[in-house]
Amino acid sequence: MKKDDIYFMHLVLKEAKKAEKLGEIPIGALIVKDGKVIAKSFNKVEKKKSSIMHAEIDALMKAQKKIGSWRLNDCTIYINVEPCLMCTCAIILSRIKRVVFGCRNEKFGGIYSLVDVKNLKLNHKIEITEGVLKEESIKLLKDFFKNLRKKGEVVELV
Repeated sequence: MKKDDIYFMHLVLKEAKKAEKLGEIPIGALIVKDGKVIAKSFNKVEKKKSSIMHAEIDALMKAQKKIGSWRLNDCTIYINVEPCLMCTCAIILSRIKRVVFGCRNEKFGGIYSLVDVKNLKLNHKIEITEGVLKEESIKLLKDFFKNLRKKGEVVELV
């Protein structure tokens, strides 16, 4: 784990807390190139009423717009939760070099939980670092779902 990984993951958790305040599942993402944040986002599924408005997708779109290319070579994406299959595929197709995430998503995770991305026959391989601020990431999710259950609302991690 790199020192920068911890710093950037703290920023991701700030994004995730923005989602939480809006009643969204608290997932944040940011994309870094050459040590600088070029895009950040949080889940906006409920706000945008769109199943694809995950933090990762929004951050990818912002980064691509910023650099003027769909290829995000030499970029790292940071996410507090293992990305789902949709987001994992978008990350791979965007040519992201490295994925850093906090905790696994056993129900929907597309890096290790449902599929082991390292075993796929892809033309683009990504570096993966997991477990950065893992406990903080888990606590944020558990507290969010605990509060929903108290309110009588049922939501699954997507």
